[in-house]
Amino acid sequence: MTTLLPPALLARVGACEAYRIAPDDTNYFAILFDPQTEEFANVCVVEIFEAGGRTPPNSHQIAHEFFYVLEGQGIAHCGGDSFAVAKGDALLLRPGTEHVIENTGSGRLYTLTVMTPNEGFAELIRRGEPVELDAADRAVLCAGGGG
Repeated sequence: MTTLLPPALLARVGACEAYRIAPDDTNYFAILFDPQTEEFANVCVVEIFEAGGRTPPNSHQIAHEFFYVLEGQGIAHCGGDSFAVAKGDALLLRPGTEHVIENTGSGRLYTLTVMTPNEGFAELIRRGEPVELDAADRAVLCAGGGG
């Protein structure tokens, strides 16, 4: 028997689960959509970087990774190049590109991050430590604190 999937899904960012992958990490993730809960091949998160925070150097064998800056500013170090990024900028990384995203602003950096396909990223995030979104996060992600 075939299971019918809903034609559309809605995520309320303020109600999303959030995780920090490792206790010393300076970024954390609010999960919007992922294969574990939505039968979806990609993972969509809001990635939140503390002031001065950065990802560890990483790359993905088969996945493209997309970042859209929602708030803040930083530097994307990608395959030997560096790009300043700020609100409204979009960055697409091809498979195999080693990269580091670094928050250079005085406040938090927020990116909509999508990995296509998931390549185990959602599972890695969900194995992390749960994090509560605070008032500053909600102000950026939920148009003033709702949601």
